[in-house]
Amino acid sequence: MDCYDLTSMTWKEVEESLKTVQLAIIPIGAHEQHGPHMVESCDAVLAERMAKKLGQRMFPYALVTPTVNMGVSQHHLNFPGTISLQPTTLIAVLKDIVSSLKHHEIEKFLFLNSHGGNQSTLNVASMMLSNELNVEIYYAKTTASAKKAIKENVTSTLFGHSCEREVSEALYLAPELVRLEKLEKGDIQEEGRWKQLRPGKAIQGFYYYEEMTNNGCIGDGTKASWEIGQQIVEEALDNLSKELYTLLDLKVNVQQ
Repeated sequence: MDCYDLTSMTWKEVEESLKTVQLAIIPIGAHEQHGPHMVESCDAVLAERMAKKLGQRMFPYALVTPTVNMGVSQHHLNFPGTISLQPTTLIAVLKDIVSSLKHHEIEKFLFLNSHGGNQSTLNVASMMLSNELNVEIYYAKTTASAKKAIKENVTSTLFGHSCEREVSEALYLAPELVRLEKLEKGDIQEEGRWKQLRPGKAIQGFYYYEEMTNNGCIGDGTKASWEIGQQIVEEALDNLSKELYTLLDLKVNVQQ
């Protein structure tokens, strides 16, 4: 066994793992539209695959939980098939997971998130649950720390959803998520209030995704490749594992 994956372990195996496990990695995704070329389970599957790879890097000090496969996706709801949780629902689910694992004496947690729409909720959840349950909770976007690889390979000024970055990650981690014959670049709305509300602007606010893109994509998925995905994913895993070893105060060589 090179990863403590709770979904494929017996209770006896879990009992043995708890002799060394200090951290639970909780993958969190979403079920939402990803344009014409990615399936709607994309975020959940990518969160799970990243969590298992990170669990291998952190073995035997981390345990990977089942994936929370729906998230806060209200902004995608007008595209068919999207299922959205309320932020309070997601926080309640996470509270129950953390409470259950604390009962088994795990007291440090990483919410490993693959959906940008979850980030603000996870910020609040981290603060609330750390205090309520007397545990340590960290959160991270799966590949956001891979700044070098993203800068070298992503050329679109507007990207982040079914784009060259996300499609590349899928080609590396879970190619079955991608409809290669249907790859499109984002069909961006030239005008609209969405431009004033994007991250980095003076004022932030809610808008529906179709206000920004007609086909549900931004960026250019046609430029994606397995090689780009490998660079982004592996750089992110290097950064995540290095930071976690430091936070856990483990004197172990980190796999590079």
